[in-house]
Amino acid sequence: MSEAPLPTLSLVDMVLPDQCNHHGTLFGGAALAMLDKLAFILGSRVLRGPLVTAAVRELQFHQPAPAGWLTECIGRVSRVGHRSVTLETQLHAEDLLSGQRIACLTGQFVMVSPTPARAEADWPPLQPDSVCVAEIVFPGHANHRGILHGGPAMAWLAKAGFAAATRHARQPVVMAGSKALDFQAPAYVGEVVEITARIVQVGRSSMTAAARMEAYSPASGQRRCCTEAQLVFVAIDDNGRPVPVRTTPSAL
Repeated sequence: MSEAPLPTLSLVDMVLPDQCNHHGTLFGGAALAMLDKLAFILGSRVLRGPLVTAAVRELQFHQPAPAGWLTECIGRVSRVGHRSVTLETQLHAEDLLSGQRIACLTGQFVMVSPTPARAEADWPPLQPDSVCVAEIVFPGHANHRGILHGGPAMAWLAKAGFAAATRHARQPVVMAGSKALDFQAPAYVGEVVEITARIVQVGRSSMTAAARMEAYSPASGQRRCCTEAQLVFVAIDDNGRPVPVRTTPSAL
């Protein structure tokens, strides 16, 4: 009987100006933090319980990631031990308008848990045309009860929707509104939240992105849906005026 394939994960983010140096490219430390977050989230899917970064090896910077580009961090589990997991990671940058991609950073992360690895949970596959943004809920994101504020949750949903819409159209887009935004369950400090988004409808100049935020504890892996949203984005020209989306209007 063949062995099950080892887990992989792809997460996207945006290079914002406050993450950049005076050259207008992503700080090396910020790039490392993106890969470390990826390694923690993917490692926690294999090693249940507390998890820390034990080593970073074979780190190579290839090209800088410019401001305004999307980053895609890709991780693959290469080895699972009794209390450790080794991951091969890559960070690519993508110009959302042209689709050009560059390899920016590669490295190997070794994550360690003080407790033995538990059985791996089943994880739903990501649809090919979806993007996934992941965050860890820290105290600064939460209220006095340790519950994630609505503001950060909506910002993360908007980020995922923006990435999906811009990648779909390869044009500048802005968020024009929301058809629906439903908070269904809380997310707590220490949990991982994953936001997936995909384009479900395209009009003349607008696109509707369906975004879904799920939360889970790294220790248990039990997932629950926290928020669902239908976000509307509009393609614009250099003057901020709506322009036709460069795809056939349809319900996808």
